Amino acid sequence: MKKSLILLTALSAVGFGAESVTACTGITLTSGDGACVVARTIEWGGSDLRSQYVVVPRGYRQQSLVPGGTDGMVFTAQYGYVGLAVEQQEFVAEGLNEAGLSAGLFYFPNYGRYEDYDPALKGSSVADLQLVPLVLGTCRDVGEVEELIGRIRVINIDPRASTVHWRFADRSGRQVVLEFIGGKPVFYENKLGVLTNSPGFDWQLTNLNNYVNLYAGSAPDHDMGGVGLAAFGAGSGMLGIPGDVTPPSRFVRAAFYQTTAPQQAEAEATVLQSFQILNNFDIPVGVEFAAGKVPADIPSATQWTSATDITNRRIYYRTMHDSAIRCFDLQSIDFAKVKYRALPLDEVRQQPIVRIKVR
Repeated sequence: MKKSLILLTALSAVGFGAESVTACTGITLTSGDGACVVARTIEWGGSDLRSQYVVVPRGYRQQSLVPGGTDGMVFTAQYGYVGLAVEQQEFVAEGLNEAGLSAGLFYFPNYGRYEDYDPALKGSSVADLQLVPLVLGTCRDVGEVEELIGRIRVINIDPRASTVHWRFADRSGRQVVLEFIGGKPVFYENKLGVLTNSPGFDWQLTNLNNYVNLYAGSAPDHDMGGVGLAAFGAGSGMLGIPGDVTPPSRFVRAAFYQTTAPQQAEAEATVLQSFQILNNFDIPVGVEFAAGKVPADIPSATQWTSATDITNRRIYYRTMHDSAIRCFDLQSIDFAKVKYRALPLDEVRQQPIVRIKVR
């Protein structure tokens, strides 16, 4: 845990979560047979996040970091889960538990404020980057998440680090966003199912009204002062949709792409559709920094993309190193017997290329 504290401080020092280098985009799709799929990207252009997957059995014990120490809240997993972690195994950014609860964090720079840390209450204090493991290990649905948040204190380890907000979704189809405003937790019902970063979720919903003119399909031909006007190609009903990589623009695009996507009949087709939609949100490494100022030699700022089939309890991912989609089927894991493990998302950090032989 001492290593964890050192790494978190290092992340803070380079501005991990700063608005200029971090972007996360989340969407939600439902298949014709009723499966709910939540999908998201995670970006960080400053360095390789050294992401891992973790398989956590029932009974696994963890302890939270606190400012200056490693002796915060102790929590033991009542439910097994699979998570995707950044930088180190304790910092799960996205995951699914065996009860069908999905949890993920999204960076929220320059907005929100956690409760102030009180050393006398460290036994009920959990670091923001460890809230996802706590929730996945101890809650079975969104209602239990709300109850949990009322009993604990979510804190920041280092004031230089960004705040985050969270998306929680369960098998009932309910989804909420959690933000801490002025030190107090605020839950928003997320019926749209989209989430990005700053500003706050309620502002992002209001901002959608600026794009009330957009619609799927093509604009009709019409006459303007004797000059005939016609669209150059398909999709002109979306002319004016913002194309930059800022969180408000990504929120608008995600909302329109998600809501105009044709519904797929089954869960797996919906998972594949979510990856296709999120292709539009891959961020090339160079666009987030001034020319010649790119700090890291990595293939993409979008380091991985995940899709979670909550209904069938499967979590899928692909990475910047390998676009092949990999899957964990939680129903096939015996969380009473499986051993804890944390392994890199990629065994080989190289995009495979299949060479076609022509004879």
